[in-house]
Amino acid sequence: MITFEHVAAKDVDAIFNRIDKQWMLISATDGEHTNTMTASWGAMGILWHKPVAICFIRPQRYTYNITEKSDYLSLAFLGEEYRDALVFCGRNSGRDGDKFAQSGLTCAMTENGVPFPLEAEMVMICRKMYADDIKKASFIDKEMLKNYPIDDFHRVYICEIENVLVRK
Repeated sequence: MITFEHVAAKDVDAIFNRIDKQWMLISATDGEHTNTMTASWGAMGILWHKPVAICFIRPQRYTYNITEKSDYLSLAFLGEEYRDALVFCGRNSGRDGDKFAQSGLTCAMTENGVPFPLEAEMVMICRKMYADDIKKASFIDKEMLKNYPIDDFHRVYICEIENVLVRK
């Protein structure tokens, strides 16, 4: 007899825990400014026959304007020993200085100029393919609006994962 067990969606693949518990850094440059920010919301999968990452940035974040001007961004996952750097990058603005340096991280660049923290265990180099703003009127589950007490809805970016770098 074949049996199945119930498994929570977040336990199916390690990527759920990487995003939710380990967090990630979203980094981008517009050629003049480079910044990174901590994110704990995101998704990955297949869309339009491509491997994609979906990330969310609120418009008041300094990284938002930089990301808007760039075709690429990186998503980086760091080990637990960098938890303080992740907390710093989530609580502080790049408007106030170089967050890479201030957090103790090293800003590296790919051959095509995409920034990422050199200390990362894994980095996804992503090309933006689609962007749109989350809209209040589109919420079916109105309970989720509690995530937006001041109506500062994220912009969602769907990005093709063009390259994955894994530390040896």
